[in-house]
Amino acid sequence: MFAGKTEELLRRVRRAVIGGRRVRVFTHALDTRPGSGRIASHDGLDHPSRSVRSAAEIPDLVPDRTDIVAIDEAHFFGPELEPVVAKLAGRGLVVIVAGLDVTFTGSPFEPLPSLMALAERVDKLTAICAVCGEEAVFHQRIEPGAAGDRDLVPEHVGGADKYEARCRRHFVPA
Repeated sequence: MFAGKTEELLRRVRRAVIGGRRVRVFTHALDTRPGSGRIASHDGLDHPSRSVRSAAEIPDLVPDRTDIVAIDEAHFFGPELEPVVAKLAGRGLVVIVAGLDVTFTGSPFEPLPSLMALAERVDKLTAICAVCGEEAVFHQRIEPGAAGDRDLVPEHVGGADKYEARCRRHFVPA
């Protein structure tokens, strides 16, 4: 979190649109923070998107003449996203995926580790540790009393109100 993943996805989408490419953007329905029908970065950049509850919905929502599919909050889709991305790439589409690769417990967060292993290109962005200012690859859950709650539910979706970026030295696994 706080590494600029959505911001980078939006930058790539904007450049593609400027270049005349046909882009479809998707996000998981669990993330309602930016409002209906759009994705947004913490800095306020945004773009129209389609919210879906399941990765399996995505291929049917991609018209034949699409060039690029961008998927934000990929971690919410779970392992079912990997074969969908493979199917879209197999159709000749460029697929851009943004999401967390580590849970707030410090474990790998599928599907990102699997997608990174199969991707032609991976750009791993890091945040800045809220404690010391070093590179941060973890996010610490700071919401009181919730550290032991590991189920993925809408209440876990959040920003600075629930999480802080942390380096390895300052991350305390749940």
